[in-house]
Amino acid sequence: METSGVGVLAGAMLGVLLLYQLILLLFKRRKFVRAVDSLPGPKPHLLFGNVPDLMVPPNKMFEAWDQRHRTNSTLFRTWIGPYAEINLKEPEQVETILSSSKHITKSNAYRFLHPWLGTGLLTSTGNKWHTHRKMITPTFHFKILEAFHDVFVEKCEILARKLAKVADGKTEFDMYPFITHCTLDIICETAMGVKLNAQDSTDKRSDYVSAIYEISELTLKRAHRPWLFPNITFYMTDLGKRYKRCLSILHGFTNKVPQVIRERKEVRESQQSQTQASTTEDDLGRKKRTAFLDLLLDAREAGAQLSDEDLREEVDTFMFEGHDTTTAGLCWAVFLLGTHPHVQDAAADELDHIFQGSDRPPTVRDLQEMKYLERIIKETLRLFPSVPFIGRKLYQDVDLGGYKVPAGSLINIPIYHIHRNPKQWPSPHAFDPDNFLPHRVAERHPYSYVPFSAGPRNCIGQKFALMEEKTVLSYILRNYKIHAVERMEDLTLMIDLILRPESGIKVRLERRTRAS
Repeated sequence: METSGVGVLAGAMLGVLLLYQLILLLFKRRKFVRAVDSLPGPKPHLLFGNVPDLMVPPNKMFEAWDQRHRTNSTLFRTWIGPYAEINLKEPEQVETILSSSKHITKSNAYRFLHPWLGTGLLTSTGNKWHTHRKMITPTFHFKILEAFHDVFVEKCEILARKLAKVADGKTEFDMYPFITHCTLDIICETAMGVKLNAQDSTDKRSDYVSAIYEISELTLKRAHRPWLFPNITFYMTDLGKRYKRCLSILHGFTNKVPQVIRERKEVRESQQSQTQASTTEDDLGRKKRTAFLDLLLDAREAGAQLSDEDLREEVDTFMFEGHDTTTAGLCWAVFLLGTHPHVQDAAADELDHIFQGSDRPPTVRDLQEMKYLERIIKETLRLFPSVPFIGRKLYQDVDLGGYKVPAGSLINIPIYHIHRNPKQWPSPHAFDPDNFLPHRVAERHPYSYVPFSAGPRNCIGQKFALMEEKTVLSYILRNYKIHAVERMEDLTLMIDLILRPESGIKVRLERRTRAS
């Protein structure tokens, strides 16, 4: 009887403790909801918050998202089911988040990329992110990027030849596949050291690229449907089944990583007794090309804690971030050049001055001299940032320009709208490369332009992207005049993970006469 009484008492105490914890959680939740609802924002629906506002067809998503941001003139909150999302409006607010080493954890939606990218540099946080960031940063040193330059040139030579077949000044065609093939060839060779030859075989391109587009769309849909957050419900739906099909295609592309690692190990073991010079040249005495994967293997041999799975995640991340984003940026640049002939002519004049009528390949020094072309690229990324928004999760309260935002909130940084803030950009919707003249840059808030994010988690590959885009655009402009077929108002913008036009970029190309 005495033992039974002790059991009843222990059970009662446990029940009281659980009830106390539940009351604390409810009190904390009530306090959080009150703090969030004190912020400006649209009225939420009863069960799903503001989710129904974005339940539109994919080609209407950008319009709905854009309208929401245009309607709210200040920082505003929305509810994604039980999750509070705070949308920023001013560069000062952006600086508070991005410049801090305390707010480096990505929003909840990024975890939906884990089955694809794992916890690579884009999606990881905490100690793993810090360790990998410190380790990978040296692999993007300028001298190492120079080693990738030969790949850029080789693939752009192929691109120029492919475009010659349609450059009759009359034929209308979509530039997107041409750019996609070229950037895919570049990223495969620079990331894995594998020649894909996508420009010579569209079959190798289509499945991978289509899978990226589809998985991006599915990820965004899932992020706006709280009932699909649990894996058990998501993978029972048609969306989840489509996601799995995309995964098999995307991982099929990087399934070569373990094989490449094994081959690399065998080569290194056989070369241990050879001189360093002999390991940098092939059998014909040509300089060997270094891939991103090679640099990671070098780091591992030097003592970095990197498993084969870690290597796979980083290569997957590099493949995505170094391909789809660059493709979008290049295609938007082609469109803007085609709709602004005076800008295109000025860029061509700069290239004529550099090359003096020669058809020689561009050197790294040539790329550095392309100042006006660089301003064109930067202005393109202002108007059409490849990544239109990024997110963070707060683990402590923060003051954003007088607004008290509680811990637990998700932060949305709408780069597309930050780049069109009329307080920072006098003609926010006009294409003007002179926005990036040094004196104009100095007059603006440094966080009014963040196409590669900023602060501790800025994009590690931005110099790589700029070199690649300069190389590709210089080849196109040295050989062809671009005539855009459509106007901006003719295009439908698709806002997935990457900002792109629904129907591609329609152009006509005309052969350009080289200046002597």
